[in-house]
Amino acid sequence: MSARGKSGRVAGNGKSARGARRRVEAGALLGVGATVAVWEAARQRDLRRIERDPNHELLFDIPSGEQLDVVSRDGTRLRAELFGPADAPPLVLVHGWTCARRFWTLQLHALADRHRIVTYDLRGHGDSGDPVDADFSTDALAEDLQAVLEAALPGDRRALLVGHSLGAMSVVAWASRFPRELQARAAGAALLNTGLGGLVDEALILKLPSGARRAKAIAGGIVLSATAPLPPASPLSLRAIQYVALSPSATPAQVAFCQEMVLQTRRDVRAGFGRTLSRLDLVDALADLTVPALVLGGARDRLTPPPHVERMAAALPQLVERVEVADVGHMAPIEAPEAVNAAIDRLAQSTIFLPQHA
Repeated sequence: MSARGKSGRVAGNGKSARGARRRVEAGALLGVGATVAVWEAARQRDLRRIERDPNHELLFDIPSGEQLDVVSRDGTRLRAELFGPADAPPLVLVHGWTCARRFWTLQLHALADRHRIVTYDLRGHGDSGDPVDADFSTDALAEDLQAVLEAALPGDRRALLVGHSLGAMSVVAWASRFPRELQARAAGAALLNTGLGGLVDEALILKLPSGARRAKAIAGGIVLSATAPLPPASPLSLRAIQYVALSPSATPAQVAFCQEMVLQTRRDVRAGFGRTLSRLDLVDALADLTVPALVLGGARDRLTPPPHVERMAAALPQLVERVEVADVGHMAPIEAPEAVNAAIDRLAQSTIFLPQHA
């Protein structure tokens, strides 16, 4: 064969290879384009479902109150907000991890007409400042609650303390750290969707064989204390947050409301309190909560499942009521506001002498 024939064949092979590569690249681009189109269609569909949700208007109608700046014992700046008549029975609402004081929006809409309500952002959350010396301990949370009570409810007014998740842990830590203040300032306590120890071990997020307990503890600790940024809001993040924190029956607006708070939490704060939660042990402190108390949990709570509620109910010195809300996850005040508000009302009527609410 002549040299010319060989070179012609080589040239032909080169053109064929380049053509194949172009076809692969074109196919890849079409695949990426199709994926982007499907993703965007899912995002737009989610947005429409959120906006059409009957819960949307009330959830995203955040009440505005009287803002109050509070300084905790270590110098950490806290943002508090007051609602309702100044002379009404006091109610202090303490939100949980990766949330903010607007978490209580549905309780504010329902209860502020007959309570003096105090909310505040936990250290590092919402409008509160970063913790001084990066102190994310439950002792620091107890000091924060004490500072808020002193600033927002001066004198001898006793309040009903309501905590959700990390907020309930704050209430228990405060009761143990300030036993004299407990009797002087607390008329009762409501502990919602919480646990006081063994959070990683009993969480239902990671389903591992019973023999993999140590692996689960290690994996859970790593996840809780991770400082990596969370991805932006997306169809995937909505579904992930619903799986972890809400129930399958949660509405689109409820999930979106929770997603917004979680994604706005600073990652160092998320990780700092995550480390605290991974080694939390406040079980013995519950004996110090010697005021009338109720515990409430969701039957579908994956983060603090019903066994936590059962143990707390058995250990509380003055249990008034134990409530389990069916088909509800970790965010009961958002998913089932009527049940939560009614439970708060019942405790209030038995502890701070509210008239019966029609």
